[in-house]
Amino acid sequence: MAPFYANQSCDPFTPESRPCTLGNYVDYAINVTEPSDVAKGIAFATRNNIRLVIRNTGHDYNGKSTGAFALAIWTHYLKTISFTDYKSPSYTGKAIKMGAGVQGFEAYAAAHRVGLSVTGGECPTVGLAGGYTQGGGHSALASKYGLAADQTLEWEVVTGTGEFVRASPGENADLYWALSGGGGGTYGVVWSLTSKAHVDIPVSGANLTFSSEGISTDTYYAALTAWHANLPRLVDAGAMTVYYVTSAAFTLTPFTGPGISASRAKELLQPFIDELNRLGIEYNMTGPTEFPTYLDQFNTFQLPIEVGTAQYGGRLIPRSVVENDTDALTAAIRTINEQDSAPLFCGIGLNVNMSVAGDVDNAVLPAWRDTLIDAVITTPWNFTAPLSDMVELQEEMTDVLLPQLEAITPGSGCYLNEGDPYQPNWQETFYGANYPRLRSIKAKYDPHDIFYATTAVGSDEWEIESPGRLCRVPA
Repeated sequence: MAPFYANQSCDPFTPESRPCTLGNYVDYAINVTEPSDVAKGIAFATRNNIRLVIRNTGHDYNGKSTGAFALAIWTHYLKTISFTDYKSPSYTGKAIKMGAGVQGFEAYAAAHRVGLSVTGGECPTVGLAGGYTQGGGHSALASKYGLAADQTLEWEVVTGTGEFVRASPGENADLYWALSGGGGGTYGVVWSLTSKAHVDIPVSGANLTFSSEGISTDTYYAALTAWHANLPRLVDAGAMTVYYVTSAAFTLTPFTGPGISASRAKELLQPFIDELNRLGIEYNMTGPTEFPTYLDQFNTFQLPIEVGTAQYGGRLIPRSVVENDTDALTAAIRTINEQDSAPLFCGIGLNVNMSVAGDVDNAVLPAWRDTLIDAVITTPWNFTAPLSDMVELQEEMTDVLLPQLEAITPGSGCYLNEGDPYQPNWQETFYGANYPRLRSIKAKYDPHDIFYATTAVGSDEWEIESPGRLCRVPA
């Protein structure tokens, strides 16, 4: 998923003339089937001073699910799914309980069969109980229900001392709070997650694209400004949008409207369409089309995602910037697109403020609640190019590209699952004011610091030394 962390030591593109070595891959993995398997793995790693990695799918941009000379707790085959009528002081309603290995497509299909829907990644292979939900987790249903971390009801967890515990608002509430948005791979090994499930409703979808060919650059970016001007009304209606901007084309793929009819979706998009017509821009549009369920829309509009071909960085763009300083946002994206490295800007338009998320108390980065766009920048990965060339592109992300967005969003942050692993001041950027409390919770449930992951809470107390060993930073 994150080719940089494979270290070009052994992948399908490694030349036959070069040795194939483990490099940054784990040495061994325990295919856990019982909580006691996890506890024994933790005890063994602690006793022998061995690096421990928690891994499900490996769908991770920042190298959290691998590590040189490590032992992995592999949760991928914990595939149990059940549905309950859940009742607690904080929530009464339908719920889904998922083993730590359940992936989005499995949860979506199971929920669909019983007339429900659940939040999960736009990529169907993302594991739901791991770093996705633990890191916050946006979804195509986010503007309707909130982030994945806003849906959590309880966790089953094996702690750093090997104890199997339940974490909910009423039991081990501090651990529940930390796991619900405070980052994955560092507080304990999640065994299962119980989250809210929602009665399935009709969902609309649409795609739209236009090219910069045949129009001036100023006209092209004027259309982008028009898109951002219309974005608040889309997300406030409950829609979520994913759009891509390069110097060559704008692509909306897709617009997702839970509970929004096709005719209403057309009304919401019409001001943008009118502006494209006024600017004389030709466009291609599919939909809006209404589907009876979320899964039907998802299978039509959420295209397969090619993985392992990019390096990432991100920034949360507040509503205030989009509404009051959209020219500065357009200028920043234009500067990014004009770099020789051909970066791609991806915007996830959504509204996850507290009126949408509901009465929740969790460790989600506070900047999310004011966010209108989760911005992601990617630079291309070339498997056959020298690793040094890819390092240069990642440095460009840190030193050139992301600062364009940071300059117009002071005090904001970044979705930690889509961030730059070399992000300066990452504690503040990924966790905000929550970091000190999260660190104290980690100390409570992982007193031996057995859990480590890149940019996870507590990771600043460790460093990677040649040839890849994890070492504690001297006091």
